[in-house]
Amino acid sequence: MSKQQYLGTVRKAVLTKKVTHGFKVTAGNEEYFLPDEEVDESVELGDELTCFLYMNKKGEPAAVLELPEITRDSYGWAEVVDIYPGTGVFVDIGLPDKDIFVSSDHLPLWKSVWPAIGDHLFLSLEMDKKGRLIGEPISEQEVMDDLEPAPAELLKEEVTARVYRAIKAGTAVLTGEGYRGFIHPHERKEEPRLGQTIQARVIDVKEDGTINLSLRPLKQESMSEDAEMIFQYLEENDGVMPLHDKSSPDEIRETFQISKAAFKRALGQLMKQEKIEQKDGQTVIKHG
Repeated sequence: MSKQQYLGTVRKAVLTKKVTHGFKVTAGNEEYFLPDEEVDESVELGDELTCFLYMNKKGEPAAVLELPEITRDSYGWAEVVDIYPGTGVFVDIGLPDKDIFVSSDHLPLWKSVWPAIGDHLFLSLEMDKKGRLIGEPISEQEVMDDLEPAPAELLKEEVTARVYRAIKAGTAVLTGEGYRGFIHPHERKEEPRLGQTIQARVIDVKEDGTINLSLRPLKQESMSEDAEMIFQYLEENDGVMPLHDKSSPDEIRETFQISKAAFKRALGQLMKQEKIEQKDGQTVIKHG
């Protein structure tokens, strides 16, 4: 196996000689630089060590003994540490002197759902055509192969999850327990970022062990939130709104991104509180 094929993998390597600021280890017929701070006093020349091999920031083949979770043979979560809007992002996989690039080819088309600094991407390492280690999202099949089936008792519970895929059809997430969840566009008011950590409510536990989630509050909570949104709209539009309880569902969703049923519940609450009234096919703020 060539030096390039070893990069990004965990290998056994022999500590062969002392050099300035570190040691050389040999894997196959190739040498890699191991920094002094990686080696404790108990290690001797000739010892076999388990190392992660990569190309360091100086462009030299290097080794570390603290093994990253993410390699070319394994995947995990990596924190986003830098963003270049035109090209991609850099993530920290735990190397002392190098971050890993994730190309915009593997990020959402819309910049509004790109990860922010501090978000986490679910990746493995690959080698690009120039021989550089890069981060790539794992496939949906790999996620399903490693799926932890969710128990039926999870229904209606709240879970913490991270977004690992953001596509037009919806948002795919993984919980800390390894459950795979999906959020349909109708179950969210705005689309979460790729890599964002979210709190969501389980609305279905499916036969295949995956879960469907909602970011929308429960109906009794939603009423006050939707009512507040509608009243704010009225205040910002001279106290008048052309929508009313007979308006079409499409008109309502276009303005407020909520269903007609939710809109009518919110209107009912505001009317009960005597904050609004309906006149001449319009909804208006009630004065006096």
